[in-house]
Amino acid sequence: MQGAVEGQNVEGDVGEGEGEGVENGPSDDSSEEPEEDEEEERRIREGFIVDEEEEEDEDENEDERRRRRKRRKRRHRREREEEALEEDDLDLLEENTGTSFKHRLTRLRRAHESESPPAPSSSRRKAVVESDEDLDNDDLELPKVQDIHNIWDDERGVTRDDEDDMDLDDMDNFIDDDEDEQGGVMDEEEREERRRERRRLEKERRKVLGSRELPGIDAIAWDEIYEVFGDGHDYDWALADDDEAVMNEDAQKQETKYQDVFEPSEIKARMLTEDDDVIRNHDIPERMQLATSSLSQSSTLSLQNALTENDLDDAASWVITRLSSRKERDFFRPDGQFHRYLPELVQAISCALRFLFVQEFEVPYIWTHKRDYISYFNPEDLKTRVELLSLEDLWRVYAVGQKYRALVERRNALDALYGRLGASDEYFEGEIRKKVETVEMVADATEWLGLKHRDNKKKQADFQFHDDEEPQSEVQKRKMPSRTSAYELAKKSVVSKLAQGFGIQPHEIVLNFVANKTVHFVEQQDLEPAAYADQFVDPDPTKAQPPDELLRRARMILATELGKDPLLRQEMRNRFRNEALISVQPTERGIAKIDEHHPYYASTANFKYLHKKRAFDMTASPQFLHILAAEAEHLVTVTVTLPLDAKADFERRLTDAFSGDTYSESGRAWNTERLRVVQETLEQHLIPVSIKWTREWIRDEAEEYLCRQCAYILRERVDAAPYRGSNLQPGETPSVLAMSWGKGDPQKDVITIVYLDEGGRLREHTRLDNLVDEDNKKELRDILKRRRPDVVTIGGFSMATSKLRYRVRELLDPQPDSVGDDGPLQESFNIDAIYIHDEVARIYQHSKRADEEFSALPPLAKYCIGLARFVQSPLNEYAALGSDITTITFNEDYQQLIPKEKLLTALERVLVDVTNRVGVDINRAVTDAYYQHLLPFVCGLGPRKAQVLVKKIAAMGGTLVNRDQFIRNGLLTTKIFLNAAGFLRISQESDLPKPSKNRHNEDADVPDPLDNTRIHPEDYELARKMATDALELDEEDIHDEHPSHVVTLIMGDHDREKKLDELNLDEFAVNMYETNQDKKRWTLVLIRQEMITPFREQRKDFHIPQDWDILTMLTGETRNTLKVGLIVSVQVTRTKENSAGVRLDSGIEGNISASFLSDEDNVDPRDYVKKGQTLQCVIVEVKPDFLNRDMCAVELSSRPSDVSAGDSQYRRVKPDDAWDHAQHDRDVEMQVRKKRAEVDKTRRVIKHPNFYNLNSAQAEAHLDKGQRGDVVIRPSSKGANHLAVTWRVDDKLFQHIDVVEPNADLTGQTVGSKLIVDNTHTYSDLDDLIVNHVQAMARKVEELMAHEKFKQGPEDELHLFLKNFVAANPSKSAYGFTLNRKRPGHFNLCFLANKNSTVQTWPVRVTPEAYYLFETPAAGVPELCDAFKVRCVTYDPTPSGVHSPPLQASSRVTEPGRWRPWWS
Repeated sequence: MQGAVEGQNVEGDVGEGEGEGVENGPSDDSSEEPEEDEEEERRIREGFIVDEEEEEDEDENEDERRRRRKRRKRRHRREREEEALEEDDLDLLEENTGTSFKHRLTRLRRAHESESPPAPSSSRRKAVVESDEDLDNDDLELPKVQDIHNIWDDERGVTRDDEDDMDLDDMDNFIDDDEDEQGGVMDEEEREERRRERRRLEKERRKVLGSRELPGIDAIAWDEIYEVFGDGHDYDWALADDDEAVMNEDAQKQETKYQDVFEPSEIKARMLTEDDDVIRNHDIPERMQLATSSLSQSSTLSLQNALTENDLDDAASWVITRLSSRKERDFFRPDGQFHRYLPELVQAISCALRFLFVQEFEVPYIWTHKRDYISYFNPEDLKTRVELLSLEDLWRVYAVGQKYRALVERRNALDALYGRLGASDEYFEGEIRKKVETVEMVADATEWLGLKHRDNKKKQADFQFHDDEEPQSEVQKRKMPSRTSAYELAKKSVVSKLAQGFGIQPHEIVLNFVANKTVHFVEQQDLEPAAYADQFVDPDPTKAQPPDELLRRARMILATELGKDPLLRQEMRNRFRNEALISVQPTERGIAKIDEHHPYYASTANFKYLHKKRAFDMTASPQFLHILAAEAEHLVTVTVTLPLDAKADFERRLTDAFSGDTYSESGRAWNTERLRVVQETLEQHLIPVSIKWTREWIRDEAEEYLCRQCAYILRERVDAAPYRGSNLQPGETPSVLAMSWGKGDPQKDVITIVYLDEGGRLREHTRLDNLVDEDNKKELRDILKRRRPDVVTIGGFSMATSKLRYRVRELLDPQPDSVGDDGPLQESFNIDAIYIHDEVARIYQHSKRADEEFSALPPLAKYCIGLARFVQSPLNEYAALGSDITTITFNEDYQQLIPKEKLLTALERVLVDVTNRVGVDINRAVTDAYYQHLLPFVCGLGPRKAQVLVKKIAAMGGTLVNRDQFIRNGLLTTKIFLNAAGFLRISQESDLPKPSKNRHNEDADVPDPLDNTRIHPEDYELARKMATDALELDEEDIHDEHPSHVVTLIMGDHDREKKLDELNLDEFAVNMYETNQDKKRWTLVLIRQEMITPFREQRKDFHIPQDWDILTMLTGETRNTLKVGLIVSVQVTRTKENSAGVRLDSGIEGNISASFLSDEDNVDPRDYVKKGQTLQCVIVEVKPDFLNRDMCAVELSSRPSDVSAGDSQYRRVKPDDAWDHAQHDRDVEMQVRKKRAEVDKTRRVIKHPNFYNLNSAQAEAHLDKGQRGDVVIRPSSKGANHLAVTWRVDDKLFQHIDVVEPNADLTGQTVGSKLIVDNTHTYSDLDDLIVNHVQAMARKVEELMAHEKFKQGPEDELHLFLKNFVAANPSKSAYGFTLNRKRPGHFNLCFLANKNSTVQTWPVRVTPEAYYLFETPAAGVPELCDAFKVRCVTYDPTPSGVHSPPLQASSRVTEPGRWRPWWS
């Protein structure tokens, strides 16, 4: 073989070597690359001479040494190639040896470029590593034979060792770095002496080799050859240096991990992240380690800590009040059904929390094996059975307990923050911290600490140790925007001292409010507020602020501190929770878009004009989620308010907590300022925060409610046993023949048939063109005879599916008059043909899972497999969906409103419940990939732990014998085993355990019949005891037997049910409780049931869809879309003498009888309609009957009299009880106006100085700078027979009057001779209207505004004035007038009866001739005041009284001494 010297390097490093052939092309070797520049070449040349100063420098940088080493290697490599053998050298060799070397020796090439594969063990790297590092070693093993052909094979020779590695003859001109490094710096004499010594040793070594037995070559020739060409190892020193560098690089190189190779998304999908490893390894149930559902693709690790025993009492008290309204009604109310069991309920919740968050047991385990601890158990009253916590309650305890655990962590973080601040705050420690019961309060307390102790926080941030590095002052930093609030600026100024002049601290006000009495009294000031504030005015005129401004800033300080107080915020949140009202107002876009056909107008939403609906009533419906969705689309605006009386009561209580009891002028002035603080606190702090919280609270409650509704629907579908035919026992899996015709097109679709045996294995797949031809019928009958399925299931995507089922039923149960090829009557099969819900099969046919399992089958065959699997196990089919389960529609109206993560969590809990109720055969799960989808839902497991469990069992051989192997073989950790053991069943090969006598041989794996039951291993001894007692055996009788031998005997006994029923379990339970306080009453019942029938089927019977469900599945039509009275479009398919057959768009066949075809009598359908004609018809009746007749009968009417009436009354949705009908009517009218205005755009031209072609906004802008009473007459949007008159009432206040023209000029050029306003005032022309209507009302307005009881400004200021007056004069009442800015041209009469009442507002209407208080006219202002006083006499001012005036002043009698008006 023509050898080639190849260099092999570990981890991909490239070495040099000789190639097999000569290549004329340029080499890719790095040595052929040009140097970067001349300076680099100079440094390389100088590199041959070791700088002594560099060698002496002990602190030389390692990186610099590595770079120098690489430069030396590149130079040696280049010179080595330059000195490679030329043609002249080859000729000289031929002359001396007589051997040709023309095609043998070539230039060196990189090993990876050589075409010849490397020879084993020929690597130069191997030679260097295996040789001794000392080149003078004389103990090297030498070869026995050497010839000239191998002198160049220093990297290929298999029989040679390392004898040539020691030759250093041609290295005399080089300086060995290794020597320098080992021996220090040597002078020239020392180096020359070293070289001579090496030559001597080399000659001795060559003598040892002996003479080469080659013809034509003697020892002298060998010496000449070595002198001229060397022995091929001249540059081993460089390779040794290269080896050292590579070894260093290898040492630094990290091991390649899969994270470096795969995409993060792929790693996450395969559950190989670090978090997944943590979840797999921790001895905690997987679902308890996750913050979200284990089905989620983005599940995250929960960082919450477990609760301790010390937390349980507080946790139980916190959880019990948040369980459900039903629990509150039954247990907490004195008249509740189970009120006397309230202590037992608290104890049950404490036990549940201990199991869940301390011992970390999942809900199914507690429900199955610890139910005695959450049920009422009284040894003295065993007959009383009270279920303290249901399964749903247990899940609720878990969910609320998680919230409490999060609260505990946040409270701990709050305590840590308080500790870091280093503050000492008695109010925080004594009041706030003790009452932090919600996450919102934690956030409030954190914000409050930051507000009150901001200086401590800044000191904490500025604190530095003495050895901290000084900040780099020379680094230029950008100036950040100031975050200093107005409160902080005021707090740091003299205004903070002014705020103290209010006489009471904010936290003292809160304590007064919470206690609802005066605990802390107000310190009164002698000076009035303005005079007191004047003391704090800055003497510098340039910086001085007026006293009013200083007071405003002082009020802002107090309002901010009150508004941030956690206790006060919680009080306001409680008010909003109980009394908040929700109102919805459509935007201009929403008014037009949300019509009767819009989804937001549907019965589940119906919120367009919602007005003051209780927030609490919206927590159990999807309505508010629809509202938020509409708000996000800018279709509506949502308003959250408190009832006026509730807000007033809160304001009154807070004012009482703040105000002082004084009758002096200064005291009343200070109380006025305090009232302003209270109002600012409410409007700017408490109410906005509470509104935001209320929205989120309703959202969360509504989402949880809808999740429960979807979970309930899923539970109905999956909590169903496999379909059971007449020849099957409960729990047995049927064999299924599934058929589908797809969309039922005879020209395109074929009938697909698949058969699954009872093990779920696909045994047959075939297709038939139709079931009309006898050959196809015969083939189907052959399949039925050969396979004998337990049931036939039919599915499809159109009404043609009903025809397919009809044909199949004919074959399964032929009628007596049917005749076939084989005889007069075909064989009858005792097999049912059924419809089933196919939503899972529809998803499966196009899923990745179907492609992996049945890649060769068409989609329709995969659909049939999905149908068959659903019949065999609905639970397994839904479990196999994984996160795709959210694509199943459980409710089409609101499911899309629920966040996916919340919905997944709710649905997963259903699958967990049902899976653990059924149990999972662990050995089947290991071998059956489809059945394995159930394993993650077993209690304690999850996708990750189930995955590793299957792998471990498969590594053991794939089969477990008993449950002990889970622990003995390290398959499950302790907690996971306790959670899962009772739900992982191990089927027994035979009834008797083998070997039966194994009582003391614990190492052997022996089957145990209890492993195939729901009995938990911790209760095995109880089961054996019960079996022993039932068989009436003694301990001596079974001493040498397997411990469960008695269980085998009782389970094999035909009278086992009778014998076990004879046991007195109640007495047994009482004895256990009295002995060691164990509650086992329910557990004993479970043991008895399992020993009678292991893993008895507990699910409901298979659910067959009803007629309307089938109709929806095949056509998409629902009861709403086929409601009687609706108009639908149909196409005529056939005509008969008395009727016409039609087809709806959904494929449903319908019928129009002759009497419903036309309004005329005696109409022949064949003459009246034609085939293919499209008609509009009214639905008369719908009769789906798929279960019996495989058809749906729809009766319709196409009579013009029926169709012309429309179907709006049938599509109309009933408005919500809180519907604002008035606003609805106004918007409808506005829409009509706009449409009319679009149609009629003619501009009116009326010759009058006050007429302008303007709209309302333009008219207001025109009058903005005018006087009261100025008028603009303009066209009306109500039509050509209307005019609009706009007049100026006050600043920014205008009234628009609608004027009707009964005899209007249609050309729009003139005004009619009669103008009507409000149907009560008639005028002859525009001037008459202006003088006698508009100007008359303007005078009335001026008269009232000039009265002493009129107060300019907003209504709130009048309210404040009245409250201050009554506070200063408790024995008097007060009233006043103000403009009604919501109804221009009207006034509001506001009055306050006494200090404990609320301000009431009555409307005052202004007309040209009089004022009207309700319906009572008053010619002037004095008469108006008198009318008010007369009406007030019968008014009840107390908060519990009626807040509206009586119809007649004389209808009630004033109670003597109850209320004495100050004006009387």
